[in-house]
Amino acid sequence: MGEVEPGLAGSLEPPEPPEASACRRPGGIRVLKRNMKRNGSRNCLNRRSRFGSRERDWLREDVKRGCVYLYGADMTTAATTATSSSSDLHLVLCTVETPASEICAGEGRESLYLQLHGDLVRRLEPTERPLQIVYDYLSRLGFEDPVRIQEEATNPDLSCMIRFYGEKPCQMDHLDRILLSGIYNVRKGKTQLHKWAERLVVLCGTCLIVSSVKDCQTGKMHILPLVGGKIEEVKRRQHSLAFSSAGAQAQTYHVSFETLAEYQRWQRQASKVVSQRISTVDLSCYSLEEVPEHLFYSQDITYLNLRHNFMQLERPGGLDTLYKFSQLKGLNLSHNKLGLFPVLLCEISTLTELNLSCNGFHDLPNQIGNLLNLQTLCLDGNFLTALPEELGNLQQLSSLGISFNNFSQIPEVFEKLTMLDKVVMAGNRLEVLNLGVLTRMNHIKHVDLRMNHLKTMVTENLEGNKHITHMDLRDNQLTDLDLSSLCNLEQLHCERNYLRELTLSGFSLRTLYANWNRLTAVNVYPVPSLLTSLELSRNLLECVPDWACEARKLEILDMSYNLLTEIPLRILSSLSLRKLMLGHNHVHALPVLVEHIPLEVLDIQHNALSRLPDTLFSKALNLRYLNASANSLECLPSACTGEESLSVLQLLYLTNNLLTDQCIPVLVGHPHLRILHLANNQLQTFPASKLNKLEQLEELNLSGNKLKTIPTTIANCKRLHTLVAHSNNISIFPEILQLPQIQFVDLSCNDLTEILIPEALPATLQDLDLTGNTNLVLEHKTLDMFSHITTLKIDQKPLPTTDSTVASTFWSHGLAETAGQRNKLCVSAVAMDNFAEGVGAVYGMFDGDRNEELPRLLQCTMADVLLEEVQHSTNDMIFMANTFLVSHRKLGMAGQKLGSSALLCYIRPDTADPTSSFSLTVANVGTCQAVLCRGGKPVPLSKVFSLEQDPEEAQRVKDQKAIVTEDNKVNGVTCCTRMLGCTYLYPWILPKPHIFSTPLTIQDELLILGNKALWEHLSYTEAVSVVRHVQDPLAAAKKLCTLAQSYGCQDNVGAMVVYLNIGEEGCTCEMNGLTLPGPVGFASTATIKDAPKPTTPSSSSGIASEFSSEVSTSEVSSEVGSTASDEHNTMGLEAGSLPRPERRCSLHPVPTAGIFQRQPSCATFSSNQSDNGLDSDDDQPVEGVITNGSKVEVEVDIHCCRGRDLENSPTLLEKSSTACPEEHARGLVFGIRRQNSVNSGILLPVNRDKMELQKSPSTSCLYGKKLSNGSIVPLEDSLNLIEVATEAPKRKTGYFAAPTQLEPEDQFVVPRDLEEEVKEQMKQHQESRPEPSEEERTEPPEEFDTAL
Repeated sequence: MGEVEPGLAGSLEPPEPPEASACRRPGGIRVLKRNMKRNGSRNCLNRRSRFGSRERDWLREDVKRGCVYLYGADMTTAATTATSSSSDLHLVLCTVETPASEICAGEGRESLYLQLHGDLVRRLEPTERPLQIVYDYLSRLGFEDPVRIQEEATNPDLSCMIRFYGEKPCQMDHLDRILLSGIYNVRKGKTQLHKWAERLVVLCGTCLIVSSVKDCQTGKMHILPLVGGKIEEVKRRQHSLAFSSAGAQAQTYHVSFETLAEYQRWQRQASKVVSQRISTVDLSCYSLEEVPEHLFYSQDITYLNLRHNFMQLERPGGLDTLYKFSQLKGLNLSHNKLGLFPVLLCEISTLTELNLSCNGFHDLPNQIGNLLNLQTLCLDGNFLTALPEELGNLQQLSSLGISFNNFSQIPEVFEKLTMLDKVVMAGNRLEVLNLGVLTRMNHIKHVDLRMNHLKTMVTENLEGNKHITHMDLRDNQLTDLDLSSLCNLEQLHCERNYLRELTLSGFSLRTLYANWNRLTAVNVYPVPSLLTSLELSRNLLECVPDWACEARKLEILDMSYNLLTEIPLRILSSLSLRKLMLGHNHVHALPVLVEHIPLEVLDIQHNALSRLPDTLFSKALNLRYLNASANSLECLPSACTGEESLSVLQLLYLTNNLLTDQCIPVLVGHPHLRILHLANNQLQTFPASKLNKLEQLEELNLSGNKLKTIPTTIANCKRLHTLVAHSNNISIFPEILQLPQIQFVDLSCNDLTEILIPEALPATLQDLDLTGNTNLVLEHKTLDMFSHITTLKIDQKPLPTTDSTVASTFWSHGLAETAGQRNKLCVSAVAMDNFAEGVGAVYGMFDGDRNEELPRLLQCTMADVLLEEVQHSTNDMIFMANTFLVSHRKLGMAGQKLGSSALLCYIRPDTADPTSSFSLTVANVGTCQAVLCRGGKPVPLSKVFSLEQDPEEAQRVKDQKAIVTEDNKVNGVTCCTRMLGCTYLYPWILPKPHIFSTPLTIQDELLILGNKALWEHLSYTEAVSVVRHVQDPLAAAKKLCTLAQSYGCQDNVGAMVVYLNIGEEGCTCEMNGLTLPGPVGFASTATIKDAPKPTTPSSSSGIASEFSSEVSTSEVSSEVGSTASDEHNTMGLEAGSLPRPERRCSLHPVPTAGIFQRQPSCATFSSNQSDNGLDSDDDQPVEGVITNGSKVEVEVDIHCCRGRDLENSPTLLEKSSTACPEEHARGLVFGIRRQNSVNSGILLPVNRDKMELQKSPSTSCLYGKKLSNGSIVPLEDSLNLIEVATEAPKRKTGYFAAPTQLEPEDQFVVPRDLEEEVKEQMKQHQESRPEPSEEERTEPPEEFDTAL
């Protein structure tokens, strides 16, 4: 028993009322009473409701102590349960040994009630211990530390998952469905001969009961059956209804109600009853312990549904009284947790249908044989190991369900039940498939043994079985299967086994499903002349079986993901084949078609095809779908043999090939094309005349090519709703804003400079993506016109005060999401390049499958939870697991019915491994996955929690007696076994994540995060290989989504690519209070002549903004009581310069005095108010370089240190001259690029005095010149750094840049005739410069010949 010492009687915060402070119960339990406020959005107590310090001290003394929140029961309607505050809330301090009876005695209650996940309410037994129930619940969720469990149990937010009541809560809408009663004026008959009189009226079940008010229990009662009757409005009297029974001698009662609300309640419920043809009463999911007393007056009830309740046996209206229903034929008592079979049910001889699934039965009574009229008996989800012999007496039994029990063999009683035609035993414990037992059951035709432990098969004799027609053996452990004795077998499911060889009889075979095995041979004899569908994908087959080529009625053939090298002509020229799936094989060529074929769908993606048969389109005139992506196609066959094309092709996917502009004219031969994907080819132009003829186009994907324009004739494609053309060289915005049905436009990662928009935008436009166009500047007028678009994505320009030195150079990310053919996007992501004060990064992805609410909630809250958990623990396994579990709790009421997969990746400085600078911790639930590219090879970091891919999780769900439907979903809801949310599916669905941690090395190139749809269509190897050499992470993420769609994905796709630049130079040291910037990731060195395309600023810094007209982030975060944000504000220069202990990484320990640490950096200078691009104080520009104010980007290595003396010390020059001799030997190469000012604003570490001086606005102009964006750069330091840059050895990392002006005509031009001269002069300057003396090294130069 939990007692509270008298001296520990603390108070709640705010102070408790006087009557509560003196509240002591006889049982020694302290009860703190407080009318606590609630969060208005989530029906959970806020943090003000926590108890005082003395109660906390009492809890800390023993982890077995805790508190229970005891709620009142003043709920009246469904709406008020979610928003109204409880008028009676008690905080009971107790221990895990305190039973419910003691709490009831102290509270003066009769019973306590438990509610899980806002669903059913169960009465606790007197011996049950409430606090132990809470601790066990948290432990099963995944919490392991007893102290943390104790802390979580005191969190009032837990009430959305587990809650205790002192009285049983009642919801008005539930009561209405069970029973309606009241005292109203009633008149009998249709005529006005009878007078209105006050009567008690009850509507329960299928009858209307009218009785005297005084003698309602003993007097005369009038019972009016309503099934088949009618209910009418009485027009002459306000708020009156006329209830009439069915039949020739129908009776009528007029009832007058006092209010309109009562009138509507009675009319709504009575209308449901009179509309029934059969007397059915549905009382499911009402937390009932007994049947309402008035229900027994409805003697015409034939079907009674009591599913999902807590029905008791020995109560006035308990299960032992159900025999009173004399006409009852159907009874559903599933999910009532009965434990013991109610024997008195066997006395209801009229029963024909009985459902007792999921009740925890271990055995059945012999009396069950008395139900001689029983036809359907469902016993799924129990713990049965045997069936009584008396069950054989039920000769009318035609359906018996015993799936998900503990049977180890097929019960012998099946032989006596001759009316049965199915053996349904999925999810049991059979290890041997005994065909002899099935042979003796001549009446059995269908056998369902999926999800058992079948390993071997036994045949007692050679006698064939001529009765079994359908067999399901999915998800077992069979290695070889010979069912040739089943000569009448029509359908076989054997997916997800370990089969190497399969032998069948082909006499009656119609469909065969053998995917996900290890088959090398499939033998069917004789040739299956009736076979229509054959699926053998994801096996090890090297050729198409000969018998399949001879099947005359074969319509569907799926042999994708095998080892095929050639396709027989007999298959391709089959006169019956409609659908052929041959993707992911090694086919080099398809046979040439000679005759016309009826083929409609052809999938040959991921092969080694260099060309398609010349006669493909001319012979396959019914072909509507062709997917030839991921091949080596260089050309396409012609579709026209004469003047007019007969092609009906509608969907054409040719992504990731070698197609050139020469293939475009061929497309004109397909005038019915609706979807065309030509992404990732070698297209340079798309002729306007050809696009003009594709008038039926609805979706066009041209991304990843070298297009410079989209033809203006695209305006003729009036049905076009999707245009994807990212990652090209498009500089002119296409004329697509005049299309009447345009919805989605993706022109990211191009060279757009301006947008010409019409006066009115199409109302259908929903998504416009313009990120990655570095030269694009949108005016406010243009942004205002785009305001009605649901999603507008553009590059956000950084604020002038942004301290970009805090931005991490160790990693950069790009994110791409697409809704596919769905109406809404249910995938969200979080990306923080600067997390936890800029020393780490967080990336996450959330997939809600069919709901968009939970992914958005997780996007807003999960990073905040991680930041809080990291402060509590340094163990990655602990803080990552707690992050998921706490996020699960914070979902509140939204997480009760909805669920989401979640993936979270956290990069932080590695304190455990001295050989690594950073470590990566990945945690996930559901189907989102992360893959690390290490040395060019994929390294999976996640675990897929699904029934199909995780046998351990499937076994756990089976052991807990979940019902897995035939589509492999838990209770028919989801295929995932671990998710955030879906708390109503506890304990089958848990939020405990899989966690993996690894140190990051110099071999780690990138990290890919993707949802289920992405990884279903892209392998790890392909995903890594296609983005390794893409410079921009945004373009890489876009490419992954495009590939997934072209490979057949029609669902939501989300992909995030994080480029890593971890190595010797990737340290986390701090100098002068500023984080030293590392090498600028992925900026390649280039000459002036071949300057590469600038990388996308949004992809590297994560600053792409998304304007959405839907719910905002702040609105979403407020619903869960969290102040969430997508990004942490970076520290400014003044904040970063505050003195604090210097942080050093494990690679660079704190050096002794005078030791220089080499770090690349960046310098920024302005060309404002100058015609030649230099500061107004500079005298002359660089010789041979023509400039008018654009940004100059010079890729050099800057030597930064604490003071000016260290900058020019001998140590510095010695270090710099030997850092990279190979690069130094090649000389200094400048990469001059024209970029937008979005990349400017990089600040340099300077000495403390000058930084303090810069803080004052009055002195800022004295010290340095003001930039065009308002920032200040010291002139002297700028020149010093430029001078040092001229002498520094060239590196691929580090640059300094000047911001461009906003005028589009403002450019930096290097004439072609001067390019070589400029490089030669710079080279001569480098070579002719004498070696500085010792004095020159220690004293800073006072004058400079040139600014560069």
